[in-house]
Formats: sequence, structure tokens, C-alpha cells
Amino acid sequence: MLKTKLAIIGWTISALFALTAPATAQQMATPAKHAILLDASTGSILFEKDADEPFPPASMSKLMTVYLAFDAIKQGTMRLDDEVVVSDEAWRNWNNRGSTMFLRARDVVTVADLLRGIIVLSGNDACVVLAEHMAGSQSVFAEWLNAKATELGLTGSHFVNANGWPADGHVMTARDLATLSMHLVNDFPDLYPMFAEREYLYKNFDRNKYNRNPLLGRFAGADGLKTGHTEEAGYGLAASAERDGRRLVLVVAGLNSMNERMRESSRLMQYGFRNFSHYPLFKAGETVDYAEVWLGEDKTVPMVVGEDVALTMSRLQRAQMKVSVEYTNPAPAPIATGDQLGELVIEMPDRPVLRLPLLAGQAVEEVGGFGKIGAAFEYLIFGSAGAEPGN
Repeated sequence: MLKTKLAIIGWTISALFALTAPATAQQMATPAKHAILLDASTGSILFEKDADEPFPPASMSKLMTVYLAFDAIKQGTMRLDDEVVVSDEAWRNWNNRGSTMFLRARDVVTVADLLRGIIVLSGNDACVVLAEHMAGSQSVFAEWLNAKATELGLTGSHFVNANGWPADGHVMTARDLATLSMHLVNDFPDLYPMFAEREYLYKNFDRNKYNRNPLLGRFAGADGLKTGHTEEAGYGLAASAERDGRRLVLVVAGLNSMNERMRESSRLMQYGFRNFSHYPLFKAGETVDYAEVWLGEDKTVPMVVGEDVALTMSRLQRAQMKVSVEYTNPAPAPIATGDQLGELVIEMPDRPVLRLPLLAGQAVEEVGGFGKIGAAFEYLIFGSAGAEPGN
């Protein structure tokens, strides 16, 4: 018999809402053509608009180039103090072409300088020089970008070059940019602070020294990531901010001006921090309920969650959240620790129903011989496989 227990389990759930989960009701409107706002700690999507439609990401795709570089540093195949010589070809093709670091042919520059040239200055030339250093050519580096994108689960992205220069087939989605942004935050805690640097000066070329991110220094907690702009793509931003241990990630694209990008990114971030809160519900291994056991040496077995459970919710969602436990009653012995016994079911307005596995918190051996007869007789007479713990 399937038994369902309905309960509002106080703040007594974290499995992460995947980035593919539908958003909350679209109570917000935005002039951005593409947008997504999510809570990084739970993956809960707070707002989205055409988040899965590919578009030209412009310089926001430089985040993928930075990811490959950070990963190489983490793996020990490249160091921040490695010296790189600027090739004549890279200088000839990218000197003063779009945003630039003002590299010169045969300059000797460190990997750290190139990364700051990309992150702070959005240098197209810095991306190409770094790509040539790492892979030998931009074309090979683009293959690396696409391979890493597949590995990270960026299903709507394809890269043709290292710097996001307009090219047929060079596209990303807002959801992919948000996923990539969270990877940069989580995978490289020692290197990520580069994104918060507000200025960088390379060889006194002060024509380009300020970080273009409009939230840095203006929005409390902002610490990354990257702007983008071309005539075709409009103005975009992949941004992140952390307040009181809670991090939000925002991607907007297709805005009409720098001012609109600044206003809209700030407004959407503020909306997320003001209207939603992070609620821890269960710790990994915490008992949610007890299941009765059929023909077991123990009459009940604790049902636990296998991982921390936390949700990001609005106040309305919190007030109307319903939590139920579904399991087959009674659970037949033998039971091994970790066996799935049922599901924890969470329902709230404007969210898909969330179902999380409930696992056996301990093993229960099957009774033998006359014990089986006695347990079966007790169940038939009293209609229960055993009393609740403590009774």
C-alpha cells in the first residue's frame, strides 16, 4: 500500500533546482531580449526570459576562454608567471581592433597580465595571444572551447574564436552563460577574485584601464563577471553578487545602451535579493520520517535525505509550501542502509513539484523462523508493522 503523509514540515529540503527548471511566474518585465537570474547556492531560477535561445554573446564568451586558462593553471599545465611572446600575426590582426589591451608585436607578457587584459580590459588581442600560447592557434583553441563547453553541459553554445568577435555560428544562451559563471565562481575560488578588479594598466596605456562591469563599486556585493557589446548583439552582462553568504548570478543580453544595461542589471539583482530568501530545510542524513517495516528485526526504519536540502523561495511560496512523504507501507525487510524507501514531495506556487529520494538511515535484518509468523500475526491483528519510535 502506498502511504502518503502530508505535513508542513516547518523548516525542517536541499536538492538543487536544476538550471533547466521552469522559472517562477513572470512577475517581472525587462527590455533585455534574453535574461536569467538565479540563486547560485540552490540553482533556483528566480526569473528568466528566452534563456535558451542562442544569440551572439560578444565579449561575454571570453568567460569560456578564461575558464580554459583558469583550468590549465589549476591543473598545473600553465602558470600565472609564464611569459608569452606576442606574435606578429596576433598584433597585425588585432591591433586596435575593438576593445584592446594595446599589446605590441613581440611584447613579452605574463599569463597573469593576459588574464587581466581579458577580464578587466576585455582585450580581443589578449584572448588571441593567450589562445595561441595555449593551443598553438585560434582554430585549435576553438575546438578546445567547444569540448569544454560540452563537458560543462553548455548545450546551447558553440565557439568559433577566443574573443567573441562576430562570426557565423558563434553563439551562447543566457542559461549557458549563467552555468559557466557559476563554474568560474565555484571551480576557481583562488582565481575568481580577478573579476572584481576595477582597473588594470598595461604599460601606461591609460586609454583603457577600467573594468566595464557597471555593477562593480555601484551594487553592494558585486564581484564579477563580464560585459559584452556588438552592434548585432546589443549590450549584455554576465554578473554575480554575494550578500551575507548568498550569491546571485544574472545574465542579460540585447539591451540598447550602456545606461540601460547598468539600470536593468542593478534592478534585476535587487529584485532577487529583496524578494527571495534562502531557506535550509534538511541536513544530509537527517531523519524526515519513519517507515514501518514488514518482517524486520526492527519495527521501523528512519527515512533520511541523502544530501542537504535548501530552497530559494519568495515569502508567498514559503507560506504556501506543502511537504509530503510518500512510501510503500510497510517496507519489506531486509533493508540495507541507503536503500530508497520513498520520496519527499515538495509543492509550492509557480514551481514544478520537487521529488527527492528518501533513503533508509539504517539496515534492518529480516526476522527468521517463528519470528516471521509472530510478526505476520501481529500485523494482521493490529494492522501495524510496529509502533512509532518511543511508543
